[in-house]
Amino acid sequence: MGARTKARKRALDILYSADVRRITPAEALSAEAGRAASEPDRAASWLYARDIVDGVIDNQVEIDEQIETFSQGWSLERMPAIDRAILRIGVWEVLFNDEIPTGVAIDEAVEAAKEYSTDDSPGFVNGLLGRIAQQAS
Repeated sequence: MGARTKARKRALDILYSADVRRITPAEALSAEAGRAASEPDRAASWLYARDIVDGVIDNQVEIDEQIETFSQGWSLERMPAIDRAILRIGVWEVLFNDEIPTGVAIDEAVEAAKEYSTDDSPGFVNGLLGRIAQQAS
């Protein structure tokens, strides 16, 4: 597993835990920063994970609007918490991170959905991020 894939997993853990625990992503990020300081061997994944979570925090209104707009009848509240977190990361990478090719961002999000969510989630994530990417280009 590459460093960025590990970082996405770490960011997913942070965003998911914030959602489930009903705390802000900033609070969850702060708690994770404390753990990261004691794990220097995981520093490479921590830096990009922090960038992702900071990016989601900074752009959450627009990210959530994009998800709501393109989810075809699914409100954010109806989606599984893990799907919300996966989609927020994917939308941030597609729209706000020029270092990540769109196809890679979508593929990584679909893989996360396959591993951590329902059987229907990979197709949902792929279709939604594909529509957002198409609209953005």
